Amino acid sequence: MTLAEAAAQADALAESGDERALAQLRSEWDDEIEADARSVDYRTRSQAYRAIAQFRFRQKLELLRRGLEDESPAARGSALIALEALSRTHPGDVNSFRPLLHELAARDPNTAVRRLAVICLKNGTAQRDTIQLLEGIAESDDADGELRKTTRAVAASLRKKAATR
Repeated sequence: MTLAEAAAQADALAESGDERALAQLRSEWDDEIEADARSVDYRTRSQAYRAIAQFRFRQKLELLRRGLEDESPAARGSALIALEALSRTHPGDVNSFRPLLHELAARDPNTAVRRLAVICLKNGTAQRDTIQLLEGIAESDDADGELRKTTRAVAASLRKKAATR
């Protein structure tokens, strides 16, 4: 079985609520995920970061941090997708990565990575500095149209979230 197949199986187990089988699968693939996240091949690293979310591997958040700092846009994007998935039920994850997410949203050379960072920020708490950053990106003439649209929507969502607190 490949890591991608094991990750798909882990995702299915998590969806069905079979925590025991998921924990067993995690223990079997723990070392493989770690090794793949350190691979020289960006495709292998990307798969490892995606697998972290599919395995619901909360113990690997620091490995995701490494992915957010990866040289490959594909690996950074996969790490962001994993962080977004994990943070849906644990907003604190976004909060602990907030400075790095701000940096990626504002300055990453890859527009898709910037959009993914913005999408991750929607799962965190509505902090003023994040809303200001997003509004700045949304108003920037230098930013890509899709990035501005996404940023505007996430900023509005965070403002709404702040108003209901």
